[in-house]
Amino acid sequence: MKTLNRDDILGASDIRKEKVKAWGGEVWVRGMTGAERDRFESSVIQFKGSSQNLNLSNIRAKLCALTICDESGTRLFNEADVQALGEKSAVELSKVFIVAQRLSGITDADVKELSEGLKENPFEDSASA
Repeated sequence: MKTLNRDDILGASDIRKEKVKAWGGEVWVRGMTGAERDRFESSVIQFKGSSQNLNLSNIRAKLCALTICDESGTRLFNEADVQALGEKSAVELSKVFIVAQRLSGITDADVKELSEGLKENPFEDSASA
C-alpha cells in the first residue's frame, strides 16, 4: 500500500455524496468537511454561566442545511435557511438527516461523548481574584 504524502492527502477527493429520496423527488446529500462538523458540533452547545447544555433545537434542519447539495457538491442552503428548513416534514428531514449523519461519520457514541463532555464552560476563567 502506498504511503501518502501531504499533497496526496490534500488532493484526495474524500467527501462522499449520495442521492436520497425525499420531498417527492431526489436530493443530493454530502458528508461534512472536518471544519463543518466542528462548526455543527459547536452550534449544538449552549453556554449558561459556567455550565453547558446540549441544544438539540432544530438539529435536523441544521445538519440538513450543511449537507444538502447539488450534483457538484455545492450546498443549496445556508444558515439563514435553517429555520425555514426546520418547518418542513420531520419524516422527510429525517431521511436526509440519517444519510448526512452516516456520510459525516456522526455516530450515537459521538453524540453521547459530546453530551458527557458538557460539565463546565471551558472558556470561562475559573481563577478567582
